[in-house]
Amino acid sequence: MENWDKINAVQRVQDYVGEHINEPINLYMLSREAGYSPWHTSRIFKQLTGKTPLEYIRILRLSQAAVKLWDEDKRIIDVALDFAFDSHEGFTRAFSEKFGMTPQYYRKKTPPIPLFMPSPIRAYYLMLQKGEMNMSEKTKTNTVFVQVVERPARKLILKRGINADNYFDYCSEVGCDVWGILCSIKNALYEPIGMWLPENLIRTGTSIYAQGVEVALDYIGGVPDGFEIIDLPPCKVMVFQGSAFEDEKFEEAIVELWQVMKNYNPEFYGFKWADEDGPRFQLEPLGERGYIEARPVRMVK
Repeated sequence: MENWDKINAVQRVQDYVGEHINEPINLYMLSREAGYSPWHTSRIFKQLTGKTPLEYIRILRLSQAAVKLWDEDKRIIDVALDFAFDSHEGFTRAFSEKFGMTPQYYRKKTPPIPLFMPSPIRAYYLMLQKGEMNMSEKTKTNTVFVQVVERPARKLILKRGINADNYFDYCSEVGCDVWGILCSIKNALYEPIGMWLPENLIRTGTSIYAQGVEVALDYIGGVPDGFEIIDLPPCKVMVFQGSAFEDEKFEEAIVELWQVMKNYNPEFYGFKWADEDGPRFQLEPLGERGYIEARPVRMVK
């Protein structure tokens, strides 16, 4: 176990960066927060996070700038200045080096990109101490792609369970043929989903977990026997996509992504969880694309 004086020092640096990400920050400011010399602050920070303080700040700024480019109608130079870049050219160069595309292209196409998602270092080591992770996972690094996506007003065709709160219990209750039925529904907006319903969408005597598929508001197709159709309001969802995995290890891939989501703080990027806005949902875990799960969010005002 790492020395807790060092862990707490790095946590103070993380907290300071999060609070001052839109302002100029230098190593001397961070060393004051850490309580160590600039050299020692940089050394222990990289030891615990894998990045120097300045690398950490740069990638965090670029990730938060990407969210702003997607969600706000601001000039690119204004976004650059918001995150302490001193020129359009410098911001474009840094953004392109990190994400492999220019800010202009990202704003137009908004493909998934690997946003940096820093976890509080103190919480990480507390989990290690409590045995929620084993030491072999300490050096394990998996890329997680994150994207905020608009979901329009739509309808949801779903089959409810009884007491299920997960996929396996659900299949035991209603059978394993639901997915095939959902896949056969024409004109679906997206692929079928397994979902955890918010309280406002759960009917008395039914489960939190269900399976369904989303269709347009003007959908006029049939609803299979035993299924129902409900309205969903427009919302934003934060989509998490893990690394590719071997098909037989799908449960490990799900647990790993859940750990990321558990520790993830959307307020770093100007959002908050909004579970009442719609279901939290999972896509079919396919090894070649990684496990994908999404949770509703709202922008923080």
